[in-house]
Amino acid sequence: MNIYEQDLDRNPANHVALSPMGFVERTAEVFGDLPAVIHGQRRYNWAQVHERSRRLAAALRAAGVGRGSTVSVMLPNTPEMAEAHYAVPALNAVLNTLNTRLDAELLAWQMHHCEAQVLITDTEFAPVIAKALALLQGQHGRTPLVIDVADSEYAGEHRRLGAHEYEAWLAAHAPLARLDGPQDEWDAIAISYTSGTTGDPKGVVTHHRGAYLNAVGNVVTWTMPQFPRYLWTLPMFHCNGWCFPWTVALQAGVHVCLRRVEAPAILAAMREHGVTHYCAAPIVHSLIVNADAALREGVTGVRGMVAGASPPAAMIEGMAKIGFDITHVYGLTEVYGPAGVAAKRATWADADIAEQARLNGRQGVRYALQDGMTVLDPATLAEVPADGQTMGEIMFRGNIVMKGYLKNPAATAKAFEGGWFHTGDLAVLEADRYARIKDRSKDIIISGGENISSIEVEDVLYRHPAVLACAVVAKPDAKWGEAPVAYVEAKAGAQVTAEDLVAHCKAHLAGYKVPRDVRFEPIPKTSTGKIQKFELRQRAKA
Repeated sequence: MNIYEQDLDRNPANHVALSPMGFVERTAEVFGDLPAVIHGQRRYNWAQVHERSRRLAAALRAAGVGRGSTVSVMLPNTPEMAEAHYAVPALNAVLNTLNTRLDAELLAWQMHHCEAQVLITDTEFAPVIAKALALLQGQHGRTPLVIDVADSEYAGEHRRLGAHEYEAWLAAHAPLARLDGPQDEWDAIAISYTSGTTGDPKGVVTHHRGAYLNAVGNVVTWTMPQFPRYLWTLPMFHCNGWCFPWTVALQAGVHVCLRRVEAPAILAAMREHGVTHYCAAPIVHSLIVNADAALREGVTGVRGMVAGASPPAAMIEGMAKIGFDITHVYGLTEVYGPAGVAAKRATWADADIAEQARLNGRQGVRYALQDGMTVLDPATLAEVPADGQTMGEIMFRGNIVMKGYLKNPAATAKAFEGGWFHTGDLAVLEADRYARIKDRSKDIIISGGENISSIEVEDVLYRHPAVLACAVVAKPDAKWGEAPVAYVEAKAGAQVTAEDLVAHCKAHLAGYKVPRDVRFEPIPKTSTGKIQKFELRQRAKA
């Protein structure tokens, strides 16, 4: 034992487990009188949010929820969803935010898999939840305690399924004294499910330490000032809203809630409530770019964060032209949402807008609080040269990486092979050591032995003024093995043909990369705006 280990032990005065619960406690203590939530006609300050969250925690505790219990929630971006992010972890329980667009079978499977003890659900989703609960009981013999939320901003029927109505349930319980964090920061804080496009979804288990650090990382990455007004265009169910429920609490900001993600509602909320920040997938930013200019009147100084899919350069360029400051971040559910960023440099401002869009469109470098992010050869785990050409796989390691996959040790071990988290995203390192994704490993098109990046082809298509959305996938080809096929949604009123888009691609791409097959069809998307290429691949095969 050296001298620095003698009589210098950890104790409650000098060592506390890291948990975002501390952010809520501090903000309620210091800024309790400041606004915390705006939702339709409802307004809460931080003292009120603190009390409501403590009442929810007390009600859950009375229902037997404690360390290791799972609480599922089926909620849109409402005050109750933010409260769940504060109350459930305070009991050392695990929050399971359900995707509000899933079918009953998948909802039942997920609630069974994570052993949900309580379900808090918005009455809008009563039809699908009723089916899910019947399946959960019939197939698995599991009956969670159901709490109904009758949101004031929902105009439809408030069909009750549960034992309690949310507001009455809160009112019936005296609030806990405080929102405590866990004894061990490695304890699970949430479980989020991947999309399950190639079989059953995987349950990504995250911990208090990672949630704390990524919430702080969001502030550092965005140089986010105190008291931001944050618009919920990103679903809070998606990777716990990229940890922003806790980031907003840390910075004593305002949750501006939004039930429906539509351009008029987004821009009206920005103007009316002085929104300063928002996050979204590229498709949502494109809604703003392509909205009528009259809707954007009076909306200024807004900072956006884009992730969820590689953003087309045309979208980044378009946002810059209308005065939105966009930061491109990169990540996955397994790294709490964003854990990489196209960190901006002052010199980029000297480049023309197209080059700025290219630089900002890269996946970039690790978050300040993430230990490692680089591009490695997946076979040898050697870093690829920073030549912008040699392809490898983006990998992460550090505190902003999941605990692992629930009840799936084989998938966990595979994901962590060699001491790195393997993303499955194929990329290059450019000369400045910023990573640029070429494609998902499953999305690379191999035509005549040549690799075609679907992202590269999509970037070119997005530069055509008539293209609103597009996706490029492989289709079987008797001669080349695979060939690219492009699915396109045109802008309203635009006149464009397949021949026009093929000619446009020929002007910007090598001949073998040009999609000769262009189809004008609706493109399937997830609730977070990601294009579902697996569905398009099935279409192309058919």
